[in-house]
Amino acid sequence: MTHYILVHGAWEGAWSWNETRPALEQNGHKVTAVALPGSPENEQDLSLVTMSRYVQTVVDAINHADGKVKLVGHSLAGAIISQAAEQVPDKIEKLYYVAAFLLENGDSILEAMQRDPDGEFLPELTFAEDQSYATASEATWRSKAFHDVTEKDIQVALPYVKDLPQATEPFMAKVAVTDKNFGRVPKVYFRTSLDKMVSPKLQEEMLGNWEVEQIHTLPAGHFPTLSLPAKLAELLL
Repeated sequence: MTHYILVHGAWEGAWSWNETRPALEQNGHKVTAVALPGSPENEQDLSLVTMSRYVQTVVDAINHADGKVKLVGHSLAGAIISQAAEQVPDKIEKLYYVAAFLLENGDSILEAMQRDPDGEFLPELTFAEDQSYATASEATWRSKAFHDVTEKDIQVALPYVKDLPQATEPFMAKVAVTDKNFGRVPKVYFRTSLDKMVSPKLQEEMLGNWEVEQIHTLPAGHFPTLSLPAKLAELLL
């Protein structure tokens, strides 16, 4: 039995894995879907929603597990799982990046998005006056994130994400990882060929940052967790 720990991205929650999780459990594996601070299942004041608290939440989940875990991160959570692996490399059997940020030491998610010429999500965000949070409209979610997701699944996801304030600190925080710790944990990457949020071009760039054992390409937008959950689970297995 493997213990999978699933970590959601920005604007999301543990709910994001509801379509993927059952297939893992039906194959006899243990699954923990982490609810990051500020998510619907773990509501926090926005000022407390930081990258360091994200990372600590995941490290705590890993430390509660018996033996080694397989750690899966979607989107922004790529930066979280990398830094969790930096702290507890010996507790992680493998890292899985699902359309996720696989960043070099000292880089940030915001900087990566800013240099993505094909990224269509960032320009459509509405930022608070003090820049502490950002929101996205239903039209943006539909056209830039859920463009390959069924209407039924869009209706499930939209109430969670539409106009939800997402703290910006985790996007601006510099990633801290080393060859010695993070570098030695085996990595698998799931590319999403129809992605408008983290474009294939940016994904390709990030794949050059670290040695990656396996690369899978999914014909999906940024949310294969919603559009191709069975295929994603099959590859995770």
